[in-house]
Amino acid sequence: MASETTTNEAAPPPAGEVDEKLYSRQLYVMGHEAQRRMMASRAVLIGVSGLGVEVAKNIILAGISSVTLCDPEVPNSFDLGGNFYLTEGDLNKCDEGEDGSSSTTKGRAELCRDQLAELNEYVKVDVASNVTSLQDEAGLLGLVDGASVVVITVPLSTALLEAINDKCRASNNKTCFINALSTGVFGTVFCDFGEAFVVNDKDGENPATSQVENILTSNPAVVKVLEDQGRHGLETGDHVTFSKVKGLDGLLSDSNAKHEVKVTGPFTFELPGVDASACSEVATQGYITQVKTPVTMSFKPYREALADHGELMMSDFAKFDRPPLLHLAYRALASYAEAHNMKYPQPGDMTAAKEVWELAKSMDSDKILENNPGAAERIVLHLASGSRSVLSPMCATLGGIIGQEVLKACSGKFTPINGFFYFDADECLPGAPLADVAPTGTSRYDSTIAVFGKEAQQKLLDLNYFLIGAGAIGCEMLKNWALMGVACGEKGKIHITDMDRIEKSNLSRQFLFRNKDINEFKSATAAKAAQDMNTNMNIVPYQEKVGADTEGIFGDDFYDQLNGVCTALDNVEARLYVDQRCLFYHLPMLESGTLGTKGNTQVVIPYVTENYGATRDPPEKSIPVCTLKNFPNQIQHTLQWARDYFEGEFKQSGEDVNSYLSNPDYAASLAGQQNTKFETVMSIRKTLVDERPMSFEDCVVWARLKFETLFNNQIRQLLHNFPEDQVTSSGTKFWSGSKRCPKPLLFDLNDKCEDAHMRNHFDFIVAAANLRAHMFGIKGRTDEEYFVEVLQSVIVPDFSPQEGVKIAANEAEAKESENAASSSGDTEDSEVEQILTGLPKPGELAGFKLNPIEFDKDLDDHMLFVTACSNLRALNYSIPTEDTHRSRAIAGRIIPAIATTTALVTGLICLELYKIIGTSQKELKIDAYKNGFVNLAIPFMTLSEPTTPAKTKAMLKGEEWNWSAWDSMDMNMGDITLQEFISHFETEFNLDVSMISHGVSILFSFFANKKKLAERMKMKMSEVVESVTKKELPPNQLFIIFEIIANDLETDEEIELPYVKFRFR
Repeated sequence: MASETTTNEAAPPPAGEVDEKLYSRQLYVMGHEAQRRMMASRAVLIGVSGLGVEVAKNIILAGISSVTLCDPEVPNSFDLGGNFYLTEGDLNKCDEGEDGSSSTTKGRAELCRDQLAELNEYVKVDVASNVTSLQDEAGLLGLVDGASVVVITVPLSTALLEAINDKCRASNNKTCFINALSTGVFGTVFCDFGEAFVVNDKDGENPATSQVENILTSNPAVVKVLEDQGRHGLETGDHVTFSKVKGLDGLLSDSNAKHEVKVTGPFTFELPGVDASACSEVATQGYITQVKTPVTMSFKPYREALADHGELMMSDFAKFDRPPLLHLAYRALASYAEAHNMKYPQPGDMTAAKEVWELAKSMDSDKILENNPGAAERIVLHLASGSRSVLSPMCATLGGIIGQEVLKACSGKFTPINGFFYFDADECLPGAPLADVAPTGTSRYDSTIAVFGKEAQQKLLDLNYFLIGAGAIGCEMLKNWALMGVACGEKGKIHITDMDRIEKSNLSRQFLFRNKDINEFKSATAAKAAQDMNTNMNIVPYQEKVGADTEGIFGDDFYDQLNGVCTALDNVEARLYVDQRCLFYHLPMLESGTLGTKGNTQVVIPYVTENYGATRDPPEKSIPVCTLKNFPNQIQHTLQWARDYFEGEFKQSGEDVNSYLSNPDYAASLAGQQNTKFETVMSIRKTLVDERPMSFEDCVVWARLKFETLFNNQIRQLLHNFPEDQVTSSGTKFWSGSKRCPKPLLFDLNDKCEDAHMRNHFDFIVAAANLRAHMFGIKGRTDEEYFVEVLQSVIVPDFSPQEGVKIAANEAEAKESENAASSSGDTEDSEVEQILTGLPKPGELAGFKLNPIEFDKDLDDHMLFVTACSNLRALNYSIPTEDTHRSRAIAGRIIPAIATTTALVTGLICLELYKIIGTSQKELKIDAYKNGFVNLAIPFMTLSEPTTPAKTKAMLKGEEWNWSAWDSMDMNMGDITLQEFISHFETEFNLDVSMISHGVSILFSFFANKKKLAERMKMKMSEVVESVTKKELPPNQLFIIFEIIANDLETDEEIELPYVKFRFR
């Protein structure tokens, strides 16, 4: 494992520069230019209740320059349902005067400022202390000056909203305007970014790229792309640039020139502005990159959109008529508030709710309510009755959406919501508003009770849930649960596990962590932070992986006490394992994931929906070995090659040496490496004897010679085997299509590549020498003068190509070569023995040990080597190079992430939790549950009904049984004998059992040894399992899974059956 001394924590970047360590994952979403724009922007946030604090949290984590909070209102108990920085102790909280007496009451903004400021040291967070009331028009209008965006998340009068919107439009810097509300399970967002808002990148997708197969010498020039790289993905009118084009007399040599495209097919297009008819040769290779062009959008002012909303963005196509209804309902609610001192109806006050309904009817000039008056009245009454309620899941959902809109306003990246957007989760609601929901005025749960009632709140308090993962989604989930009261009762408990420790790159989206928490365990830190929000939360943190290896901890007795499982994982393999556990124990599973601005949620309900693993994405295509070794044509190929080289040179070689030195019978241990043992012992000899450094200077010399081997000699050998003018047996050029003819590199310490502007030659030497030194426990250095001096004296041997070297030209030849190597065992064994005999004996090197280095994408010296190594190979093959930031994403397989999407998906998931606990007065069917897919960049959201589980038909005793993956044949008869087990299926199901298996072990079969069968028939089932598997069953295991093959005793037909879930304890 690499020592922590291989790198030092980078110093903070200069003022105005992006902190790549902090914003690492977010930069792969927003990009450096958009991040810089955000870092120069100021947001004004009017309203810091639940929705306001969510928006503030998201934009502060994202790193805008400054946030001004404006909310002089004192907290109330409803705020506690969504504001994670307010507690019961803040209700009616007062400042202490100089004489010890109580003075002014603190407002929500002032109470939250300090904790919000802790989220990001680069963001200035202040409070508009001069505004003393949310009805202070002059004070609120004064906040617009100098702001990039104004966000309002509390009820203001229509006239005041229009005045603020007008001021935003009239301001010199064209301040963007956002107005949003979260009222119970309903929400609204309005955006006005002015008459001409420029969107620099409408969707955030990577530009389409492809490779040239040929460009014809015609007018206009006709381009055909390599079909094995996929379709070009362009549309007529798009613009592209070309680079590394081979041929066409240099006509397309300017890599900055933009060319318009006219598409003629999925793999062809014309260049209307390019006349190539006079060129002497067609182009045969090159790279094509789409150029993204800015788009200008026009928005309606608030007053115009209120009267004529135009097209409304949808979130659920099963409720296509809902947005116009909610537009009308919110207008009626605003009218009610304006007539009642800007106060919404109290929960359960049906007189007030009906007044809102009557107002809606009086405003309904478009006859919206006439389509389905019963359903419309229910929605309006629920909206009115729960309008004071501040629910954490709704705040998280809308806070993610609005937070991203703020970032769009500041950066010009991604397409904003144009006008109004309405969202609701009325499937969570009871049939009609509840009566006994009056607020206590002191409880955090007043908001939940106002909408769902006391019974539902008690169910939340008593929940026992397993949260797997304490990263970004895990942190947001815990925050929501703390505010909802999940596991905050005497019977409730949350179990949370995560193996990872906190890193700096986590801090921009995993908001429960701070700088002081770096290197602490995520699960324990997140658990403590959640308990700080709600001291009644019962939570147990673990640092264990969830898998077959930890079933001793997370076993039958553990799952037996749970109500459900929530995954916050970052890999499919772990999700599939958890999915199988949920199937087995019949537990609901809440699943979500994000990829940049994209997010998905899936709710899995026993027997109602399909399980997570029922449908899977196809596996990723792997890169062919011969492509990696000799014929790369994309930067992904060279980065994978550099990663593999790092692994072999700095990790595997060190581990092999340590294994040799610590294993007295090392020769015997090589028996299992038939195809690789020769390479292994050769590597040991090189590392331990031939190339063992005694000083850092030796490491520099080694690095220089490696440069020559990798980027000059090996390429010259390849060209010796396959000359540039070689043709294949079919008469085509060998170096054509995806095979790019390489060129050897001449070492130049000052060389800088034109694409990434990196000193790859120098960087390779510095990084390789220091990694080598670390392996051998030698102190490294990075000063350029030293390297210049040492490199001048390095003698580089002349290269002579070797004859008889076999290089595979394709995958078939690579396989043939591998088979030939595996058949030359005897000769290889004698060579291996001879090499081992010549090595120094372990006793002669007592105490000597290497430090193998595990690649870590977040360590800069590791990435410097991989980037330089990849770029040098790319230069060999005329592939465009990449900088360290982009290389880190590809080589480290980094998943782009941003706090806004994370908040949104956890909000959607927690809305499903309301449904899972059960809604009073209403039985839920599958259409009440919602799976979600969102893309905040476009913006796009769709919620849809989950899929029902697939059924398998079986006939038992003449009756049809349609079973799904949720079903099992449950046996709770104690630890019966094998004979009793078989007899049970005969008497109960009329089945003749012919085979019983457990895992890979066959316990019973009709063809087995009769004597053994007779012995097993008398044994208990647990004894049979332990006897056959030679393993004891863990003391916490309650169930054994058996698979059986059985035939109907009457028809003799084989019956397809689910597994048997046998409880033996």
